[in-house]
Amino acid sequence: MSEPHRPDAGPAPRRAVVVGGGLAGMLAAAALAEFADEITVVERDSLPAGPEPRKHLPQAGHAHILWCGGVEAIESLLPGVTARWLAAGARRIPLPTGMVGLSPQGWYRRWTETHYLIACSRDLLDWVVREQVLTQPRITVLEHTKLLALEGSSARVTGVRVRTSEGGERVLAADLVVDCSGRGTRAPELLRALGVGAAREDQVDAGLVYASRLFRAPRGTSAEFPIVNVQSNAREQRPGQAAIVLPVEDGRWLVTLSGTRGGQPTKAADAFEAFARGVRHPIVGELISRAEPLSDVVTFGNTANRRRYFEKVAGWPDGFVAVGDSVATFNPVYGHGMSVAAQGVRALRDQIRKHGLTSAGLARRAQRAVSKSAGTAWDLATGQDIFYPGATGKQPGAVDRLLGRYVDRLMLTSTGNFLVTTALTDVMTLSAPLTSLVRPRVVLAALRGPGLPRLPGPPLTDEELHRAEEPRSEPETDPADA
Repeated sequence: MSEPHRPDAGPAPRRAVVVGGGLAGMLAAAALAEFADEITVVERDSLPAGPEPRKHLPQAGHAHILWCGGVEAIESLLPGVTARWLAAGARRIPLPTGMVGLSPQGWYRRWTETHYLIACSRDLLDWVVREQVLTQPRITVLEHTKLLALEGSSARVTGVRVRTSEGGERVLAADLVVDCSGRGTRAPELLRALGVGAAREDQVDAGLVYASRLFRAPRGTSAEFPIVNVQSNAREQRPGQAAIVLPVEDGRWLVTLSGTRGGQPTKAADAFEAFARGVRHPIVGELISRAEPLSDVVTFGNTANRRRYFEKVAGWPDGFVAVGDSVATFNPVYGHGMSVAAQGVRALRDQIRKHGLTSAGLARRAQRAVSKSAGTAWDLATGQDIFYPGATGKQPGAVDRLLGRYVDRLMLTSTGNFLVTTALTDVMTLSAPLTSLVRPRVVLAALRGPGLPRLPGPPLTDEELHRAEEPRSEPETDPADA
């Protein structure tokens, strides 16, 4: 028997559930606050009260880059967040001006600024977002809560069943469930339990391992010291090894080394500098030889590129959308994961604005839009990684190899051509699609070549080199302790 209608009763509240309280989950909650009356974030861990590590984010100790394509997506969801990051100690680094980078084809020149990135620790970046999002009264976080199942049917997801921190079970009804649970998502099996067909999955794995360590920057280096990045070359037919110095908050350098199958770094502290000197140029090893280590070496090896084609599933249910690492994960060396997640959430928001939170077919439209945001990053990562020795996954065909040779030519040209540098940076920062690289003037420039001779070494200024050579910084002491 239905409940009698009450003339004074208003419309039922619109509810949304976000699975996962990481960066993608917080951004999704912020986006949904525009449309839903109640947003519940289901998080299996505790969320730190400050810029501290999260238990199930083992990659947080490694270098994270937030390209301007991602920054602008996040800013559209959380106006003012960039200023908050900078106030908390993050740096806005101009590109290519503020990067000393060795590409597979040579050193990039430090041309005038065309793009930028935000540099800080992952803990700080997440915390600033979390603090801003959780000021919104419509958003509630259920910590220590485990997702057990999706409620509903193969036609529509109507909520989630969870186990609470007290050990009991409850159902959270929702007009929309957004899966932001990351690379370990259980969405495929939970959807299968409702009768939804399986999504095709692709994987390309170069076997890359990360090793990172924090250093106190040498005393003379200023807040304007550039990123120093020595990239590997997938065409050399040897393990790809790379090294990056990322200046982060509190006068520190986060140094990350990486190596593909057969050439991975280890946790051994006494091998860290030697590995950095052994990549394609020793500059990173030379720089850290004068810097004071502040942490042990941490490693991370779950770096395969993996993509789930949810948007191609026939009969995709209403009421459910996957975003971020739940859809696609990328080799972290390209720094695209956070930016892709942010652009995916923005695409979801735009679809809800256009069609409405509860409209039929919204989930399918949104899932397709999310997939498009991941496409460029996927093509960039897999198009390089598959060429490393021992890489597993779909082997490149004739078209892939032709595209690879064209990208190599673009990289060579970019070492001495501002137009091509800008076009490549457009794509790398996820500010433009891959198709922008075949615009007539870019193709013509690639055919002509660099124009300028290759740089003989890293384009650090004399002042930067001099300051980096000063003795290691001493920890600051309180005069009262002297």
